[in-house]
Amino acid sequence: MTEIPDAEAMKAFNANIVDEFRANGGKVGGPFEGATLLLLTTTGAKSRQPRLAPLAYLTIDDKMIIIGSKAGADTNPDWVHNLRANPQAHVEVGSTDYDVIARELPSDERDDVYSKIVEQSPVFGDYQANTSRVIPLFELQKA
Repeated sequence: MTEIPDAEAMKAFNANIVDEFRANGGKVGGPFEGATLLLLTTTGAKSRQPRLAPLAYLTIDDKMIIIGSKAGADTNPDWVHNLRANPQAHVEVGSTDYDVIARELPSDERDDVYSKIVEQSPVFGDYQANTSRVIPLFELQKA
């Protein structure tokens, strides 16, 4: 199992990524240098408050796909629960932002797309191998 940092450490880490993303038109350095990142704002499933998460995304078959990997942890990232409760969200990509509707991929489509994700970014194969849960995929479509 992959060790996940505590919640406060993750909040600070993510806040730094968000600041760097916004200061540099969507580009960040460090472990995410060269990655395609977006900022996803969901509505908290219970709190109904906006929740911001920096995420990697991949374009597969002309679709913007986000991956609920949480680096192979045994639980889904919080944003997965939020999108399942309310698929309307907002993204920042580069220096643009817009509303989206998230669609969770059903299992057959998910399996096909996941294999394409692993071809582009093999680390996601490692993440799936590290957990017994099926890592969910969401397509983000402009609202």
